[in-house]
Amino acid sequence: MSKRDYYETLGVSQSATEKEVKKAYKKLAMKYHPDRTQGDKVKEETFKEVKEAYEILNDDQKRAAYDQYGHAAFEQGGRGGGGGGGGFAQDFGDVFGDIFGGGGRGRQRQQRGSDLRYNVDLTLEAAVKGKSLEIKVPTFVSCEPCDGSGAKRGTSARTCSTCHGHGQVQMRQGLFAVQQTCPTCSGKGKVISEKCTSCRGQGRVEKTKTLSVKIPPGVDTGDRIRLSGEGEAGEHGAPAGDLYVQVNVRDHEIFVRDENHLYCEVPISFVTAALGGDIEVPTLGGKVKLKIPKETQTGKMFRLRGKGVKSVRSTSTGDLMCKVVLETPVNLSGDQVDLLRQLEEKMANSSKKHSPKETGFFDGVKRFFDDLKN
Repeated sequence: MSKRDYYETLGVSQSATEKEVKKAYKKLAMKYHPDRTQGDKVKEETFKEVKEAYEILNDDQKRAAYDQYGHAAFEQGGRGGGGGGGGFAQDFGDVFGDIFGGGGRGRQRQQRGSDLRYNVDLTLEAAVKGKSLEIKVPTFVSCEPCDGSGAKRGTSARTCSTCHGHGQVQMRQGLFAVQQTCPTCSGKGKVISEKCTSCRGQGRVEKTKTLSVKIPPGVDTGDRIRLSGEGEAGEHGAPAGDLYVQVNVRDHEIFVRDENHLYCEVPISFVTAALGGDIEVPTLGGKVKLKIPKETQTGKMFRLRGKGVKSVRSTSTGDLMCKVVLETPVNLSGDQVDLLRQLEEKMANSSKKHSPKETGFFDGVKRFFDDLKN
């Protein structure tokens, strides 16, 4: 009985990548594995075919032989696809080994490049409104002459003859077999005979690259923006890490931000506090009018709704909290001093009416000392 084409068995094209082959095998094995099909003989046979196809197509040398000679490449003493053996975990060693570090039969996973961090200082206005900026990041990038392979142009890395591309070897010590990283290829599974002169076989070179970063509106100190794949390139074509742009918002000369709300202090004159009036207060969108009622005391807080910040984690806009601070007149002329003295004299006889807090405070002080005497 002729065997089905291995590519057809896994449902992939002949140009499928190693990742696509693994993904197809994982999906089919989850469906047909004997541990999951409860004795269904038809599905068990299907699983054997799937496993055999995977073991051939997942090995570079065997796949190359199959592409050239078909099934005939394995008929004379070659390894067929095994049927049973092992349990569910063993059969999935090749698929999950690169994730959990187990398996031992598959090629060692390439070391991903390091993540990087870039600190950026923003004004409050830029953080609230958002902006685009360019940053220069010194890092490792994939070597162009060898396309990240580390091998001299026109050549390629060969499969390691010691571990046969698995990246690991077994060393016997008495009754025990110890699995170790291959000393020849350092676990990479491949050996470079002629190294690229630009990167000296590393597959990456140092370079300062310019990136465009879009700062979303509403960011705050401590927020991070992730640029996937913009970190250090891995060695020998391994995936690059990520770049994290760390945001720091500089102190503002007027406003203090607390999540969605803004706070500021607004100085007002003695006359405005006493008689009331309209003043202009700053917001991030421009000046607005604020009505000060008469007899306003210093420290009074006024809320301007919707004049705060809309953060990246919120759908609502905060408020602007304005604290009025009474400013004492300075650099008074002689006439101005006389006028204030006259006002004080006219108010002295009715201080309880005009200054109830002051009167109440000193009345309390008097009672305090009277109690001490008694």
